Amino acid sequence: MATDIRPENQLQRSLAAADETGARSARLVDDALRLWKRLSRFIAMGLVEVDIDRPAIELACFALQLPLRQGKPARGRQTSIGLRDRAQQSAELLLANFAQTYEASLLERTAALLRELPQKTPASIEARLLADAVNLDDFGAIGFVTQTMQLARAQGSIPHLVEAYEKREEYGYWDARLKDGFHFEVVRNIAHKRLETARSMVARLAEELHEDEM
Repeated sequence: MATDIRPENQLQRSLAAADETGARSARLVDDALRLWKRLSRFIAMGLVEVDIDRPAIELACFALQLPLRQGKPARGRQTSIGLRDRAQQSAELLLANFAQTYEASLLERTAALLRELPQKTPASIEARLLADAVNLDDFGAIGFVTQTMQLARAQGSIPHLVEAYEKREEYGYWDARLKDGFHFEVVRNIAHKRLETARSMVARLAEELHEDEM
């Protein structure tokens, strides 16, 4: 019977294992741990006053990295996956590959949490907390660096990075994300502050590119 309920065990080892090319990366484990630490901070801040299913939400932080190991990006295209697809694939991969590793009850609770994640108003407090923690990753210096990494893997250029941010600003992308992407006002305020950091970084980058063209 499966008794290993700690994400730091088999699931973490799977994320750290070599991919089909033989390459190893610490990124997925690091991202999972960082996501869980962020959630732990939210819980410690008292954002919710009810008991949290910590084992399920912690396992979900690691399971969310599983789809990012699947396949390779096409050359010239950014590597990204929408939250809905990522959450669904995470639930499927967790149930399909770790049935002998974790208790069935934990797997079902975690899969249910993951499937709720992309909903506009998730029913469970765990899904709402996790959604805010995941969405916060798109903001600030972390979001800027993440997009830079994605663009680099797709053979994009620095001007492409600035252009992408400018287009998002033009279409009100970030304002919409701030309005609809968070369930807790405290996290929304954190995202707003981080967005100003990213805007400053992009402005400085654009300034340097302009200097190079003079």
